Amino acid sequence: MTTPDDARFSPNAATRAKAALKRDPWDLPDVSGLVVGVLGGTGDQGRGLAYRLARAGQKVIIGSRAAERAQTAAGELGLGIEGEENAVCARRSDIVIVAVPWEGHAKTLQALREELAGKLVIDCVNPLGFDKKGAYALKPEEGSAAEQAAALLPESRVAAAFHHLSAVLLQDPETEQIDTDVMVLGESRADTDLVQALAARIPGMRGVFAGRLRNAHQVESLVANLISVNRRYKAHAGLRITDV
Repeated sequence: MTTPDDARFSPNAATRAKAALKRDPWDLPDVSGLVVGVLGGTGDQGRGLAYRLARAGQKVIIGSRAAERAQTAAGELGLGIEGEENAVCARRSDIVIVAVPWEGHAKTLQALREELAGKLVIDCVNPLGFDKKGAYALKPEEGSAAEQAAALLPESRVAAAFHHLSAVLLQDPETEQIDTDVMVLGESRADTDLVQALAARIPGMRGVFAGRLRNAHQVESLVANLISVNRRYKAHAGLRITDV
């Protein structure tokens, strides 16, 4: 009788694991036919991501607590983008990007647990606080916003990405490409490959695997540093990973 542990360490499993390690890390899947939902799509970051992905030819649905707000934002962006209430957006989408304010993160996801079951959920929320000294990172009880999402959505596959993008550049129609790397975190290579492929749909952008979800806190926190950079130099700074 073969036990689960036997199967896990069988020669076939070992062969598959070695083959995965030898794979070209830039051999990414085709995601062009997938529908992408953006929860919080009426906010600056959500609108910007929706606009860039739709401009690249992706089918995009904006989600909001109020369908009317989502439809208004979708109409303003054009490009075939649709607007729906959050639950409808989640149900109709293959991949769902969470771009809601940190203050509403937990409540939004708790309400959509059923609709997000079985979906790939990409969390790009940055838990930040602000005072007279500027932006600073907050650390959720779960460790990060992405880990909070994973805890609240046990039947979903959660990844983290798109944290370090300038909402100004994303929404600017005169900006032809966004020259930046996107750090992608997750528990499954198949899922992080999908997220990397989605990032690569946007001209100038590249998704780079950056570890498991347990490493999401420092990625989310880095946004506080970028805000300081941007304020000092009046810029829209992003990130580039060298030698990859």
